[in-house]
Amino acid sequence: MNKTPTPHIGAKYGEIAETVIMAGDPLRAKFMAENFLEDAVQFNNVRGMLGYTGTYKGKRISVMGHGMGGPSIGIYTYELYNFYGVKQIIRVGSAGSIKEDLHVGDLVIAMGACTNSNYAAQYELPGTFAPIADFGMLRRAAETCDRLGYRYQVGNVLTSDTFYTENPHNEKWINMGVLAVEMEIAILYMNAARSGNKALAICTVSDHIITGEATTAEERQLTFTKMMDVAFSVI
Repeated sequence: MNKTPTPHIGAKYGEIAETVIMAGDPLRAKFMAENFLEDAVQFNNVRGMLGYTGTYKGKRISVMGHGMGGPSIGIYTYELYNFYGVKQIIRVGSAGSIKEDLHVGDLVIAMGACTNSNYAAQYELPGTFAPIADFGMLRRAAETCDRLGYRYQVGNVLTSDTFYTENPHNEKWINMGVLAVEMEIAILYMNAARSGNKALAICTVSDHIITGEATTAEERQLTFTKMMDVAFSVI
């Protein structure tokens, strides 16, 4: 039985491409539609979570917002993978660096994602699941960064359920070599794994938790284009 439209996505089956590039901020999705896609058509505005489908260098691509935090991206990516036939999702977003030599404006390609989320409990696994990216997409992303001369690092990130926290304990994650903190990647990677599909996340460092470097909300929305260049090169 066709389960589309869903309670959260107003598109009919077939209106969303097999490849979706997603951002937490729906206005960033709108920016990508206007600056990267040709003949973009809006397929979603439910809850203001904008989504568009168009073409990029002849390939059919969709872009869409996913909101903030694990539960939000969990709902949207589950529906995309399981109800709309999406095969690969690339998240472009912001992250806070916890590594001294990873600076504001640098890119982080998330090979894996640690998390303090309880999202994996639903799978009733007899151990701890390690959410990881699709290697083929990750390799192409790193090669693109090398070709374009973009500063980047590849490694583990922390997907945290809390933006404001009483006890951050970042030094413990730093001791384990974690590069940066964000709020969605582990959940994206779990949904991809469970549905048998692909995922990758490319983040721009928006602030440095150790040094205090930071960017404005407007800069995050409009100037983080290097990660978009990389994301569109991967597809």
